[in-house]
Amino acid sequence: MKRILCVLSEFGYWGEELIGPYETLMKSGMVVDFVTPTGKKPHALEPSMDSSFVDPALGKPVVSEEMAEKVKKMENSDLLDKPMNLSKLIGERPYMCSSTYLRDFEAYNQSVEKAADFLRKYDALLLIGGSGPILDMGNNQRVHDLIKIFVSEDKPVAAECYGVACLAFARDYWIRKSIINGKHVTGHPLEYDYKDGTGFYGYDINIGPAPYPLEFILRDAVGHEGEFIGNVGKTISAVVDYPFITGRSTGDSYKTGELLVEVLENGLRRYGW
Repeated sequence: MKRILCVLSEFGYWGEELIGPYETLMKSGMVVDFVTPTGKKPHALEPSMDSSFVDPALGKPVVSEEMAEKVKKMENSDLLDKPMNLSKLIGERPYMCSSTYLRDFEAYNQSVEKAADFLRKYDALLLIGGSGPILDMGNNQRVHDLIKIFVSEDKPVAAECYGVACLAFARDYWIRKSIINGKHVTGHPLEYDYKDGTGFYGYDINIGPAPYPLEFILRDAVGHEGEFIGNVGKTISAVVDYPFITGRSTGDSYKTGELLVEVLENGLRRYGW
């Protein structure tokens, strides 16, 4: 039985981006465990439960009535009540100016090694998107370490939408080159970016556009030997360049899950490029 570790933001995930891969993995007989940055219960973003919501960049509704009900059902269930706490699983890398830097850095490295031992029971990592990851996943050192542990064990890492940003920023502390350098990935293209309306669970705010254009970040991260594939104008965009499986946005969620299953069960190593 395959076991998947799924990372969710505490500031709001997009409902279908969890439902799609979760349903697909469960139908394949796999087990999914959940983790959040500080162990708080994650919640779906309100628009992802609203079938009348019109995506401003796409100019059309992106949540079916069936999907809205599925997300509401999950939101009202106890499935996500007790996620693991990533901040307790992996230590925080210390500031170099710390008066006890050497001992602190040793302790941090030991925490990563201990986490790697614990995580060996998992066969893959899944990073869910939505606007929430912009705040607590993209630039989260512990999420980066989590990704690096799975890659070092030659295990697949799947990411969707703004969850793909985590891959761009995950890198060796000393070399500082993105872990996806030279790889082919998809993600939120410039054409899909909001000009207004980016919000987060639990906060009655609108920060306008997303604070960074993910396409530009991914293009820079993959370098000259890699490629960002936006597939603008196509209804589905999902890419496999092992060990990474990336999905562009909401509509690519089921495909991302299907590709992760193909990677785990049939050894798929390349798709979509």
